[in-house]
Amino acid sequence: MSGQQVTTAIEDLLGLPAGTRVGYQITQRLGYTYDGAATALRHRLVVVPPRRHGDQSVRESSLVVSAPAAEVTWQRGADGLRVAVIELARVPPRLDFDVEVTLERLVGGPRPALRATALGGRRLLASTPLTAPDAALTAAARALRAEDPLLTARRFCAWAHSHIRYVPGSTDVTTTAAQALTRGSGVCQDQAHVMLALCRAAGLPARYVSGHLVGDGPSHAWVEVIVPDGLPGRPRQAAPVGLAGLPGAVAVAFDPCHDREADLRYVTVAVGRDYTDVAPTSGRYTGTGRGLLRTTQRVSVLAVHPPDGRFPKSIDDRE
Repeated sequence: MSGQQVTTAIEDLLGLPAGTRVGYQITQRLGYTYDGAATALRHRLVVVPPRRHGDQSVRESSLVVSAPAAEVTWQRGADGLRVAVIELARVPPRLDFDVEVTLERLVGGPRPALRATALGGRRLLASTPLTAPDAALTAAARALRAEDPLLTARRFCAWAHSHIRYVPGSTDVTTTAAQALTRGSGVCQDQAHVMLALCRAAGLPARYVSGHLVGDGPSHAWVEVIVPDGLPGRPRQAAPVGLAGLPGAVAVAFDPCHDREADLRYVTVAVGRDYTDVAPTSGRYTGTGRGLLRTTQRVSVLAVHPPDGRFPKSIDDRE
């Protein structure tokens, strides 16, 4: 399939009617090579999405570790985070983690729901080391803030997009929002951190999203802003299991890298306070060997299931 066909098919996702189900597949390899001895490995992977996130549902998932002796345990973190912890007494010269996930999104389905306490809780309002605002970010947040939280979010998204040029390699995972703003450049992670800093400076709860953009190579990052469910002009959505009967909040996703609301081109893997919470791969080991990471991934649309119940149509089919 040529690049132009991929682009056309991806753009077709924007015009699908409500009730359409879209199937996706994530195929990913995280490969480490070690140039010396390494023992007592404890590794953390955040690469498999929660079973449900708003209109997104995981159908199947697998994680295969190339070392047969590795022990894998799964943990659940805040915001539905799924964490794989891999432990290995002796690390081979090459260690691969292969991930495959199939999932589905429902056009017009519910947004991610939260308890109403998320609107005033410190967890999503308090700054983190990566999102602490400086004087410039604080002043921008005050100037851009509106009464409507969604209008505020749109303004913050556009501001982060216009003030941080996308320049690969210009920052790293330790770069703060204030540092990225001073440099005026960064990557999607930095644009998300800048938008988070603005939100929190304005008292608007928000969280960092780690995921994938269909048709893009590397992992992507964007922001979810938490607003009351049933804002004026927007109907209240049905409360999910576990939140029934409670006044609630919903998450609305914005991508400051592209200055737009997130849509069906986006697949969420994890959400947290900032990058540190949801880093796809991290860990520690003992030894003199240095580990070098190489990653490959592909996120593709498998099929589109029309709401009228017709036979599913491959995204590659052309009428």
